[in-house]
Amino acid sequence: MMQQRPVNLAHILEHAARVHGYQEIVSNTVEGGLHRYTYREALSRSKQLANALAAFGVSPGDRLATLAWNGYRHFEVWYAVAGQSLVCHTLNPRLSPEQLAYIINHAGDRVIFVDLPLISLLEEIAEQLTSVEAYVVLTDREHMPESSLPNLLCYEEMLGAHRDDFVWPEIAEQTSSSLCYTSGTTGDPKGVLYSHRSNLLHAYATVGGNCFGLSNATTALMVVPMFHANSWGLVYSAPMVGAKLVLPGSRLDGSAIQQLIESEAVTFSAGVPTVWTNLLIYLKESGKGLGGLAEVAVGGAAVPRSMIAAFRKNYGVNVLHAWGMTESSPLGTINRLPAIADTWSEDERCDYACKQGQPLFGVELALAGEDGERLPHDGGTQGRLLMRGPWVIERYYGNQGTALLEDDWFDTGDIATIDTYGVMQIKDRAKDVIKSGGEWISSVDLENAAMGHSEVELAAVIAMPDPKWQERPMLIVKPLAGCKPDKDDIRNLLGQQFPAWWLPDKIEYVDDIPLTSTGKLDKKAMRQQHLAG
Repeated sequence: MMQQRPVNLAHILEHAARVHGYQEIVSNTVEGGLHRYTYREALSRSKQLANALAAFGVSPGDRLATLAWNGYRHFEVWYAVAGQSLVCHTLNPRLSPEQLAYIINHAGDRVIFVDLPLISLLEEIAEQLTSVEAYVVLTDREHMPESSLPNLLCYEEMLGAHRDDFVWPEIAEQTSSSLCYTSGTTGDPKGVLYSHRSNLLHAYATVGGNCFGLSNATTALMVVPMFHANSWGLVYSAPMVGAKLVLPGSRLDGSAIQQLIESEAVTFSAGVPTVWTNLLIYLKESGKGLGGLAEVAVGGAAVPRSMIAAFRKNYGVNVLHAWGMTESSPLGTINRLPAIADTWSEDERCDYACKQGQPLFGVELALAGEDGERLPHDGGTQGRLLMRGPWVIERYYGNQGTALLEDDWFDTGDIATIDTYGVMQIKDRAKDVIKSGGEWISSVDLENAAMGHSEVELAAVIAMPDPKWQERPMLIVKPLAGCKPDKDDIRNLLGQQFPAWWLPDKIEYVDDIPLTSTGKLDKKAMRQQHLAG
């Protein structure tokens, strides 16, 4: 038998400080300028915060929330909270005030750590919050604001009043560590509660060579927000191997991202497609490059083929197409080209890279038909995508009923195919697939093809009611600045890839396309807008 050592996520930071204590965490601060320090210093400050929280009177299981961008203080909160059997609840500042208030009250948060620019969001809803006892501003005394929030505390003063000799408790591995809520596009947001065990296993799986491939030689720019789907596990996996960590703060525009990539010698990054679209536009306009950037992991929405090709051809950057969801911690699959790809043409490589890839060890995938029957993994049959694994949800927070089907599979809500090698490709969300004359049309495929047009910045396809065919596709296009692409050109481009009955009946140009709080196309809002004329 082997030793039964306790599992505590704080041990990741302990290891980083002990073995990679020289390695940097670089942050774009809300006060202005870059902040640099080491994993060793991060551990010391996290222990000071842990002592401060203990003095505040927290109890195991208490929920402590963060409303903050990616920065070093936010990083410290994650470890100080989870390390002493508390739950770190990340709040998404892109949610509506009503959704924020609902989530905070539903979670029963006792304390909220907040970034300076986001205080006004809490001031607007403070009177509705029933459980919050204190608000901690993630700044120093010099930058403390005037605010109507009650019991407003200064983060740096909290730390300065305490020593860094905190001893992390021994806890059961199933102890809760963190809490994320879904974006609530189909109803009230739902809470997903992660454990020390699930997060640790997820970090082990994602750090490996078949996934993100991180090491102490990596410089990782964490564009994905810490409030978005558990930061894709990077808050744990980067320090686990001693990677240099670059945190961009609230500046996610193309200029800021490019500057960080070059100045900090970034080799790896991760984020949603909209961030990379903006970066590619900036690079084209400015003529600048991406230094030594080798790979970007892209998830949260399907990656357009044109984006994969642009990164590879113009900048020598490999795109790792990833898929997952809040309910899966979030990584479920990743697409890393197999060794046989060395014999493929560039077009064949891009075609393969458009798929969401193979499941990580520990994750199982299956396809189900309309009646729940299992469907073949032949690369062509489409079905509802099911998943299960040690970092996949069992039930939602505060809900005593299971979130699983009778045979313990979780229905992801996606329509997908899986081939004989386990390579999965998302065809659409079940709620977004277009049913025309009894046949399915993939809105995702049409969108990605439309974004291959040189004058299109963003494209979305929604279903419009049709008296004859039940539904027909409508293409909504946000052109590149100063452009108005010809509609016939777009139709011809789509006609080269899809049968005539797939082509949109209507193409509309818009100044902007609404996105959800996690950067996905907000098709619910688009359908409401266009049904209203």
